[in-house]
Amino acid sequence: MTDAPFPRLRLRLYFAPGEMMGPGKAELLEHIRDTGSISAAGRAMGMSYKRAWSLVEVMNAMFRAPVVESSRGGPKGGGAHLTETGEAVLAHYRALEAVALTGGAQEIDAMERLLSDMVHRK
Repeated sequence: MTDAPFPRLRLRLYFAPGEMMGPGKAELLEHIRDTGSISAAGRAMGMSYKRAWSLVEVMNAMFRAPVVESSRGGPKGGGAHLTETGEAVLAHYRALEAVALTGGAQEIDAMERLLSDMVHRK
């Protein structure tokens, strides 16, 4: 997401203290979906396996059903995948981002016009 154009909107949804869904968790879910690995997903984001696993545990506890299922290594190796709930959470979060960006476009444009000329814009 660091290569995203400016201005950009970063949305964090707070369900309760310590229970939130934001761009980092959404990106982690995308990487797990794409790589089939919590470790590889963490590496892709520059975070340790422990941190990635901790975020997965938080999300698994936060929703009614786990968002990620994993299996330990062995003869066939381990792995991880998004559950149906995980796919739904990710899809709803990305849809919410799109709605917020589209719905707020006029206000974002107005605020951007008020920015100082010193602000770096891409």
